[in-house]
Amino acid sequence: MAAAGGKSDASTHALVRIWLPDRPGALALVAARIGAVGGDIVSVDVLEHAGGIAVDEFSVILPDEAVLDLMTREIEQVDGASVERVRLVGAFPDPRIDALESAVRLCESTTPTDLHGVLVAHIRTEFLADWSVLLHGEDVLSASGDDRPTGEFLSALATGTTASPHVADGTSGPDDLLVAGLAGHDAVLLVGRDGNPFRRSERAQLVALANIADRTWTLLDS
Repeated sequence: MAAAGGKSDASTHALVRIWLPDRPGALALVAARIGAVGGDIVSVDVLEHAGGIAVDEFSVILPDEAVLDLMTREIEQVDGASVERVRLVGAFPDPRIDALESAVRLCESTTPTDLHGVLVAHIRTEFLADWSVLLHGEDVLSASGDDRPTGEFLSALATGTTASPHVADGTSGPDDLLVAGLAGHDAVLLVGRDGNPFRRSERAQLVALANIADRTWTLLDS
């Protein structure tokens, strides 16, 4: 896989989410198809893996947007491969580094109010989300993003989703919603993203960050 170095500022950064059969050589075949249209693969993240199918997200640098459709067609020539979504971004996220940076910022908070703001802002950026909200009952403690649902609907949404143990522990949930509880403070973190389904690894990542925020909140209250 080629590194990002050497590409001009005019290049296109794309996150390409692909469903792949879990068999030897499938990933290499997809990589070859991307390379055939001039794409450089910067990284590959495995977002989900079950039932003989893997959902992988490729960070790809392309010469320009004109090759996006061709790249998609090339990838889907690989037996069993399907492109779920291609999303253009200004810079590639790095789930490992991003999560660590968010954890550091949370631990640096000096008041609960500061913590709440840092949490929703970093979560929204980290997950390329449309909005994020921290709720306590019907009260919005902090929010980021202009297109979020109303407070009353958010409260009903939080109540309904957290009633499921599988949603609460990050195992599953609605495609367009992440949910994580801050049990020590009876608060719920909701994150919304349209058109780009959340995957299991992202749900687990959010639960971990919510646990860090919950513990830091407790320390700030002491």
